[in-house]
Parts: sequence; C-alpha cells; structure tokens
Amino acid sequence: MPDLKRRRQTFIIGVGCTAFVKPRGQRSTEDMGLEAATKALLDAGITYDSIEAAHVGYCYGDSTTGQRALYNLGLTGIPIVNVNNNCSTGSTAFYQSNNLVKYGAAECVMALGFERMAPGSLVTHFPDRPSPLKLHSDLREQVENAYVGTNKGPSAARFFGDAGTEYLKKYGGTVEHFAKIASKNHKHSLNNPYSQFRNGWSTEQVMAALGITNELTKLMCSPTSDGAACCIIASEDFVHKRGLENQAIEVAGNVLVTDGVETFETRNAMELVGFSMTQRCADEVFCQAGFPKGEGRDQLAVIELHDCFASNELITYDALRLCSPGRAVELVERGDNTYGGKYVVNPSGGLEAKGHPLGATGLGMHFYITMQLRGWAGPMQVPGATEKFGLVHNIGLGGAVVCSLLRRPQFYKPDGKSGIDRVGYNHGHICRSVTMSDINKVKSVHSSNFVLERAKL
Repeated sequence: MPDLKRRRQTFIIGVGCTAFVKPRGQRSTEDMGLEAATKALLDAGITYDSIEAAHVGYCYGDSTTGQRALYNLGLTGIPIVNVNNNCSTGSTAFYQSNNLVKYGAAECVMALGFERMAPGSLVTHFPDRPSPLKLHSDLREQVENAYVGTNKGPSAARFFGDAGTEYLKKYGGTVEHFAKIASKNHKHSLNNPYSQFRNGWSTEQVMAALGITNELTKLMCSPTSDGAACCIIASEDFVHKRGLENQAIEVAGNVLVTDGVETFETRNAMELVGFSMTQRCADEVFCQAGFPKGEGRDQLAVIELHDCFASNELITYDALRLCSPGRAVELVERGDNTYGGKYVVNPSGGLEAKGHPLGATGLGMHFYITMQLRGWAGPMQVPGATEKFGLVHNIGLGGAVVCSLLRRPQFYKPDGKSGIDRVGYNHGHICRSVTMSDINKVKSVHSSNFVLERAKL
C-alpha cells in the first residue's frame, strides 16, 4: 500500500476535448487523440517533453493504440500504459495518472482517452468466449423475472431500465421523471458546441420517442459516439514553476472502487448497476477531501455524472447522497438538478446529449468540470461554481466507479493572469480543430516527421 503520509496534492493544469460525434468512422482514434492532447498541452503551456508518463484509455482498439496516438507528439521513451475499464475507462486513466503524481513518482502526467465506435447498441467483439459481464447478465435475468417483470431491448439498456423500475417501485415516481431528466440534459446541451446532439427535446418529445425498453425511450439513452479528451495532471511544485496558479484546478479527491459482494448477493437490480459501489466511492472521495462521511454535498455546485440512461441519473442522485435516501424523484420535481436549483447536474448535456465515446467519457467529464471551476464555461457556466466544488462520477459495469472532487486552489489570485488565451480562443465553450501549427508548438524535440506526416487533422 502507498505511504499516505507521503501523499501530495495534485492539480489539473491542462485539458482538451474534441467534438463528440456520431460513429461514422471518419477519423481514426490516433488523430482524435492527437487533437485532444494538443489542446491540453496548449492549455497547459507546455510541450510533450514535460510529460513523464501517460495512461491512454479506449475499449475498442488493438494493443498499443495509445503509443500510436502519442507518437505523433514525440518519441520520448516515457511509459505509456493502455487502459480498458468499460465505460469508466477514461476516468481510470485519470486515476492512474493522478496517483503517479500524488505519490511522487512523477511531476507531470497525461491521461488521454478516445473511442471510435460502431453505430447501434453495444455488442461483444469477442464472440468466441464468454463475456466478463455474463455473471451480471445471468443474475439480471433472475432479478428481472422475480422482481421487475419481463423487459425488452439491448442488454445495457435492460440493466439500467430494470434498476430504474426497481427504484420507482420502491420509492414512488413514474417514467416521466426519467423523461424530465433526459429533457433537462438535452436542453443543457444546446449551449455545448462539443455535443453530439443539440436538439433541446421537451419532456413530451422524450416520452413520445421510440421505446427501447419498458421504461426507456431512445431519447433517454446515451448514443454511441466517436471522440477524445485529455487531462494533464501535475504537482504543486510544477504549477508554481510554470506560473499556472490561475488555471490549475486542485484534485481534492480521486477514488476508484470495484464491486462488493452486494452486487451478486442481494438480488437487486440497482446493485447490479453499482448503486452501493457509487455510494462507497462518493463517500470515500468526500472523506479524502476532508469531509466526514456523508457530508460535503452542500459544498457542491456542479456535477458531471454517468447518465448512460436517464434512469441511472435518477438513482445516482440517491447513491451520491445528493438527496435523502429514496428522495431522488423529489429532487427532480424541485428542479434541484439544473440552473437555479441546488446543483447543476450535467451542464454539458451529459452522456445522453453530448455523447458517450467510452474511453473519452470520463476525461470529458473532467474537462467540463475544470472549465466550470475556472469560470471559462461560457453559456454553460454555473453561477457560483468557481467558489465551490465540482464532482465527477463515472461508472463501468463489470465493474468500476471513479469519482473526482475538484476545486479552485487556495493559491488562486483573482487579479492574476490566466492562460485563457493560450489555445488562441476559449476552448471551454468554443469547439475548433487543431492545425499543424498548433502541433508544432507542443510536439517534442524528439518528434518524427515520418510519423507526423501521416496525421490527418
């Protein structure tokens, strides 16, 4: 186990994101990764030579795809580790990178995530062997038949549809509450130029959309997507040496947990999608930031949580302790999940609207919360967010939950100079691609023309 006494504070100093788009195979993962990483390096005002290690997340791709993406920026010999942890892949890459800095193994580390997906519902790419989720699927069938009732639709949607039904049966509410959540996210997405969908669907339109499961319509479900996102994490010494105090965002807590025995022994649809796993992870991340167990939620302003389906957003309010137990429906009815309420949840539009490229999703969440806490989020900006905490919640079945608690650091100076113009525009709410001139500003002195001439921007 790491020596906790040697634990250092860590900071996000640079972030970058591509647009999340429909999966049409128009861009390779390495080219999307190059764009996101270039933007993050520009944002941090450093070159790839400052990066001491990298963790690269993706679910669909061959071995060493992380190396292929980062070799565009240079061949510096650093450790590059490829990460696959289902839908929590991006945040898992962040967790690994953050730990290297936290425990003194490095001063500046990159977490990069990308995905190039196929259209339609998720399917296995290894039909010659049992899925690692077969245990979950087998138990879902039992739970569904015994407690929820016959359901229909793709496997992932059924997992989360069943969990939502179980929550409503236990605590009250209707599927219209799922529709209200989905509509809220689609309306938030109108302000996000990175989003895959910017339609602003009403609750009635969400309810009237094509049915996917008994509970969920198409507009309550996150789409498959292509995209990339990147975060650069550094030590406090690195922040001060580079003069990044006024854009650095402190990682006050960062935790990864996996399934407990309750997942399989409680015969519970909510546990199958990680209710207690999320609860444990959230409690631990707040404790890591110095709050007693169960406290600290009143210090939150903005949250990016894993709304792969609207039903999961509802039950996650409860699991994160944003409301009293069993009171998530009331939180929705009060409007405490949007602008003017207690919290603003998924101001980016969430997975349902902005898209869900698995390897990039968690890092995209960190991108949006970082911009909120810097005050750079433009029309997405949550009032008062810069003075409070932001929370990231990212879950992958099979399983893992990652939570990060972020805030503006104490050494921030209101009259200090920030790097808001370093990219050339405020990429917190303006989406543009990168140019070769941008890449030349951040690439290593040990870059290869043979590699770079194959990049497609």
